[in-house]
Amino acid sequence: MTKEEIIKAFDLFSNNNPFCAGLEKFLSQRGRTVVFDRIAEIENGNPLNFTQLNQLFLISELNGINQDFFRYYWTTASEHHPYKVKKVEGFDEKFVTTDQIISVAHLRWGFYRIYIDALLYFGNITIGFYQLSHMNEKALNAFFHSMRFDTNHFTHRGDMMRPKPIKEDKRYLISEMACKNYEADYESESNLKRYLTEQYKIAIDKGAKRISVKNLLKKNYLNEEDKEEKKYKNPTLFDIATSEIKEEFIESEADIAKIVEPIAKDFVIARKTALDNTHYYLSIINDLDIYVATSMRTKQHFDDMAKTCKEIFEHFDLKNYHLRYFDPTLSAAKSHEDKGLIECLMVRCAKILVYTSGETDSYGKDAEAAMALSSGKPVIFYCPPKADGDDSRYKLAKNIHPLTKLIDFNSGVANGAIIVKSVNDVVSILKRLINNDMEYTLEKKKAIKPEDDGYFMLVEKLSDCDVRIQTNDTILSRSFWNYFDRHVKQ
Repeated sequence: MTKEEIIKAFDLFSNNNPFCAGLEKFLSQRGRTVVFDRIAEIENGNPLNFTQLNQLFLISELNGINQDFFRYYWTTASEHHPYKVKKVEGFDEKFVTTDQIISVAHLRWGFYRIYIDALLYFGNITIGFYQLSHMNEKALNAFFHSMRFDTNHFTHRGDMMRPKPIKEDKRYLISEMACKNYEADYESESNLKRYLTEQYKIAIDKGAKRISVKNLLKKNYLNEEDKEEKKYKNPTLFDIATSEIKEEFIESEADIAKIVEPIAKDFVIARKTALDNTHYYLSIINDLDIYVATSMRTKQHFDDMAKTCKEIFEHFDLKNYHLRYFDPTLSAAKSHEDKGLIECLMVRCAKILVYTSGETDSYGKDAEAAMALSSGKPVIFYCPPKADGDDSRYKLAKNIHPLTKLIDFNSGVANGAIIVKSVNDVVSILKRLINNDMEYTLEKKKAIKPEDDGYFMLVEKLSDCDVRIQTNDTILSRSFWNYFDRHVKQ
């Protein structure tokens, strides 16, 4: 096997940037001749053992490796790794029946594993290689065990005390906007009832005899002084509260009570249930699996979100995991401030975050996704096509949205979201995560010139999303890791 053939076989792992001094130069065009000569001998029936590979690393001015590291990455396929190593590209069962590297494909498989692990858990190939190559068998097993989901825990822990049900078509009543308008604040009348009554009186004075709730809200008869006095600073907040009664007609003040009071009673029941449910969620905070981030501003949003949660978490493929997940259509807080604290706590404690895109962005769910990504958690963006088939939300999240790739503030690892279009894909990713069955491929950005080489991307296979990146900007990289080495990792 010639030097050129070896370079081609390892092009995916190489960085020809003249400023690169790490593992990526080992088998690049700048690699040492002695390295290529020895690797060529493998194909001639001369296997490469631990001592010789260690020599080649040291001759190439890289750090040496220990025998446990060699064994872990080239002659074993641990069943206790955070993903199935036998699914890594190029695997052959012959590799784990020997104590030496028996082919160039065998050497390549071990490199592929090192690159995946270095990018996944260290954010940088050379730093990851350095850290892992110094670990003994016990340390390697302990490190990767800590990165796994405890599948056995999921399947054997049993079910939780489930939140109390709320009728799906009544869940919109727990929204903050509905709460502000159905909760009685004085004289036992809701804001909505008072507002409609005052609007109706003015409409009657202006000659109206029969008018719909929708038109009462639309016309907004109250002048600015009245609105300020009655604290109706934003009557559009009544929109979600009147979702079920917009088409009802009013011919007398008695009709208003007749229309509003049944909904107000439903609100009281839904609100109390949602507050109780929040206590259920808080009671499992130490074992919360999944936080669902969303924004719901209309009844339809609540209906859609309830349906989505049901489709995902009642899916047959997830049934055996007894998932503890936060359903935002079943929970409420006593105040806006408490709501923020509760949501921050849940994002911090959850193992995974599922972000559901909607017709519009919102600060709340974007902030929650950002918190999760910056904590190093897996984040799934669910971006279904619109009714007309338009998948612009998916394209925006995958190719443009700045929040889909952030850094873990604890480690410096660039953490990218997994972006999918269907409920089935959300379920598949969740199942793979829980079973430590994720699959990754390594890619490089195409480089026109040698100095542009070395931009590595780790791609989640099902979604084809970059979940890790390593920049080829050497100044950025050195500044970045200089900061994290000095200020974070100490």
